[in-house]
Amino acid sequence: MTADGSPRTGGGAQEPVGELVQQASQQLSQLVRDEMRLAQAEMTEKGKRFGKGGGLFGGAGLVGVLTLQALVATVIAALSLAMDVWVAALIVTGVLAAVTALMAALGKQQFSKGSPPTPERTVDSVKADAAEIKERAQR
Repeated sequence: MTADGSPRTGGGAQEPVGELVQQASQQLSQLVRDEMRLAQAEMTEKGKRFGKGGGLFGGAGLVGVLTLQALVATVIAALSLAMDVWVAALIVTGVLAAVTALMAALGKQQFSKGSPPTPERTVDSVKADAAEIKERAQR
């Protein structure tokens, strides 16, 4: 008992319930803001990967058109000129086809790194936060 006759609490001063609710609300607001920043950063990273992949696929398409043009030139050269010209045109076509295949493979790799287009780390973090909140609420 204290000097004024009120019962003594064991752990020192306790905070009023209203203050605890206010602190919890502030912490929850901060947590939501942090999770939104994390989601934004993750989506920015994935967007960059999709941009690179799209650029490489676009480049592959352009080089593919050049390949078809070289193939047409090869056929024309083969039909109208002697062997020496069409052999040279065929070599150019082969080189362009190899460049097309390389660019397409690199573009596909970039798209795979960016998939799926969801902020997975953020979702996992939010799930962990929710589990922690539930666990603490049950105590």
